[in-house]
Amino acid sequence: MSSYFRFLPSLALAVTAGAQLIPPLADEPVALENIVVTASPYARSQANLAQPTSVLAGRQLTLRQAPTLGDLLEGEPGVSSTGFTPGASRPIIRGLGGDRIRILDNGLGTLDASIVSPDHAVSVDPLLIERVEVVRGPASLLYGGAAVGGVVNVITHRIHTSLPDAPVQGRAEARLSSVNEEETGGLVLEGAAGQVAWHLDLFRRRTGDIDIPGYAESARYRAREAMEDDDHDDHDDHDDDHDDHDDHEDEEAFGTLANTAIRSDGAAFGLSFISDRGYLGLAYSGFNSLYGIPAGAHVHHGHDDHDEHDEDHGAEEHDEHEDHDEHGHDEDENVRIDLVQRRLDLEGEWRAETGLLQAVKFNFGYADYHHTELEGDEIGTVFTNRGYDGRVQFLHEALGAFTGALGLQAAHSDFEAVGAEAFVPPSDTTQLAAFLFEEATFEPVTWQFGARVETQDIDVTDGSGRGRSDDTLSLSTGLVWELGPDWNLGASLSRTQRAPNAQELYADGPHIGTNAYEIGDETLGRETSLGLDVTLRKRTGHVTGSVTAFVNDFDGYIYEIPTGEEEDELPVYQFVQRDARFHGGEIEAIWHLHEGVGRHGNAGHTFDLTLGADYVRATDRTTSEALPRIPPLRLRTGVDWRRGPFTAGAEVQWVDSQTRVTAEELPTDSYALLSAYAGYRWQWDVFTWDLFVRGTNLADEEARLHTSFLKDIAPLPGRNVTVGLRLSF
Repeated sequence: MSSYFRFLPSLALAVTAGAQLIPPLADEPVALENIVVTASPYARSQANLAQPTSVLAGRQLTLRQAPTLGDLLEGEPGVSSTGFTPGASRPIIRGLGGDRIRILDNGLGTLDASIVSPDHAVSVDPLLIERVEVVRGPASLLYGGAAVGGVVNVITHRIHTSLPDAPVQGRAEARLSSVNEEETGGLVLEGAAGQVAWHLDLFRRRTGDIDIPGYAESARYRAREAMEDDDHDDHDDHDDDHDDHDDHEDEEAFGTLANTAIRSDGAAFGLSFISDRGYLGLAYSGFNSLYGIPAGAHVHHGHDDHDEHDEDHGAEEHDEHEDHDEHGHDEDENVRIDLVQRRLDLEGEWRAETGLLQAVKFNFGYADYHHTELEGDEIGTVFTNRGYDGRVQFLHEALGAFTGALGLQAAHSDFEAVGAEAFVPPSDTTQLAAFLFEEATFEPVTWQFGARVETQDIDVTDGSGRGRSDDTLSLSTGLVWELGPDWNLGASLSRTQRAPNAQELYADGPHIGTNAYEIGDETLGRETSLGLDVTLRKRTGHVTGSVTAFVNDFDGYIYEIPTGEEEDELPVYQFVQRDARFHGGEIEAIWHLHEGVGRHGNAGHTFDLTLGADYVRATDRTTSEALPRIPPLRLRTGVDWRRGPFTAGAEVQWVDSQTRVTAEELPTDSYALLSAYAGYRWQWDVFTWDLFVRGTNLADEEARLHTSFLKDIAPLPGRNVTVGLRLSF
C-alpha cells in the first residue's frame, strides 16, 4: 500500500503534459449561501436560518482533513476539540461537549460510546465524507436534549436521493503526512442503472506516533511533579532507582508522543431506488480503528509489578513484538483501543401529489458497536453498544403563511461495560419523542418556532432493579429579519430540558479516561436551559460575514466536582447539579480585496482576507467559580489567493492563555499556529486531478488545548506537511 501512495505524486507529474488547466475546485460552495439540511425539516440557506451555522465542504474540507472529527472541525467558529488523542477527538461547541453535543451520521446518532469518555472515538472517519454541517447553539427541537449545545451532522451521500449524472463516477484520494508518517487513501464509486443508484466507498489510514516540539509534559506539570517528588523523598526507599526511571521517562517523552499511532479502515455499500415520487435506499457500513492512548493518560492500578523493569527482558519483548507492531511499542506500558462497528441504514421519502400532506421522510439506523481496551496483550475492559435510532417527518402543504412538519423519533441503546474499568453498570436506554416545527413569513420577517416532548427510560440491567423515567419539554422560537439586500438579522430563543444519562446517575468506579473515580447521583433532576442567540449577517459586497452573541443559562447544570477523597489511588469526582451560565460571541468575515475576470470569461484572479474570533465564558452561578476545560479566546486571520488552476493561502490562529481555571486544573499558555497551503488542478480527458500541499504549525510551536483532559501530558502535533492527490471523474 505504501508504494501505491508514493507512486501517485509522480504519476500526477507525468500526465501533466498536454492536460487542460481548469479552475481549482470550482464546485466549492459560496460562503453564507450553503444549503443546510440539519437545522430544519426543509433545506435552507445559511442566511435564512435563525441559528448560526457552519458548513465545511469542497476545497476547505479537502485541505483540512484530519483523522478525527474533532480535529477536522477545531477552528470553526465556536468549535473546539476534546483533543484526547490523535485517534479519539470529539467536537466541543461553545464549551459544551459530551452528552450536550449531538453528533449525527446522515441525520441519525452515531450509536457508539463516544459520549461516555473522551478516550472513546467517534465511529466516523472524515476522509470520505462530502460535507459537515454544524449548528451552533441549542438544536434540541429536532434532536433532543442532548443537542442543547449544538449539532454536528456528517453527510456521506451513501443513500442517493436523486439519480447520479453518469452511469459511473467517483473519486480517489491519497495523502502523506510528515508529523506522523501518515499514509491514507480512499475511493468512492457511484452510478446509476435505470432507476437504481448505487454507492461504494472504502478507506485505509495508517499513522505512526506523532512528533511534538518538545517535552510531552508541560513545564507547569513537570514543576508540580517535581514538587510532589520532593515531598515524598523521605518515604522512598529506592531514590536512585526512582530517579533513573524518571530520567528515562523524560528522555522518552521528548520529541515524540509515544503510543499515538492509528490503524483504521472501513467500507460501505448503498443502493437506492429513485422515482418521481421519492426514493428508498439501504446502506451497510463497517468501521474499524485501533489507536493508542498517550503514555501517562491511563494509570494502571493494582499492577505494582510494572514499576520494576528488567532491561534485558524488556528488550526481548520489544524484539518479539516488532513482528506484529511495526512501531515497536512496549505492550506492557501501552493502552490501545480496538474499535469495531457494523451499521445498517434505511432512508426514504414519499412525495404526495395532492392534499394537505406534502411529503413523508424517514430514516432508520441500527448499529452493533464494541471496543476493547487492550493493556499490553491483556484485555482490560470491553464496551458494547447495540442500538437503533429512527425518525419520521410529515411535511405539510402551506396553511396560509405557515409551512412545517410534524415528526416522531425513537432511539434505543443496550450498553454494557465488562472489565476492570467498568465504571458504569449495564443499562438499556429508550427515548421516544414527538416534535413540531413551523415557519411563517410576514415580510420582511420569517418566524420559526416549534416544540418537542420526549420520554427517556433507563433500566439498569445488573439485577439491582434500578431504573429511571423522565419526561422533558423543549420549546424554541426564532426569526430572520431581512434588513435590506445585503443584511439580515437572525435570532433564536429556546428553552431546553435534558434528562440525566446513565453515567451521571449510576457511575461508580475508576474512569481512567478522566483519571478519576467517578460517582453518579441517582437523585439528579432534569437539566433546564434558556438560550438566546443573535446573529447579524452581511451576505454581499466587498466584506461579507457575520457577528454572533449568545447566552445560555442552565438551571441544574450537571457536571463533576472533586470531593477531596481518594479511591483506588484516584481522586474521587461526584456528579452534582449547579446553576451555570455560558456566554460569548463569534465573528467571521471575508474581505474581498480583489476579484478579476480571466480571458474569454474564464475564472480569473481573486484575493481574499479572512478574519475570525470566538470567545466563551462559563461560570458556576452557585459558587461564581469557573467551569472546567473552557476554551479561551481565539483569533485568526488568513489570506486566500486563486488564479486559474492555482490556489494558495496562509493563516495564523492565535489562542489566548487560559488562567480562569478550577482548583484541579493547571493554567494553559497562549500559542500561535501558522499554516499555509497550495493547490493545482488540471483536466486529463474525463479525469480531473487536484494536487495539494498543506503545512500546519509551521513554526513548530508547543501548543496545548485547554479543553483536553491530557493537555499537560499530550501537546498538539509539531510541524507537519501533508501532500495529497485527488482524482475525480
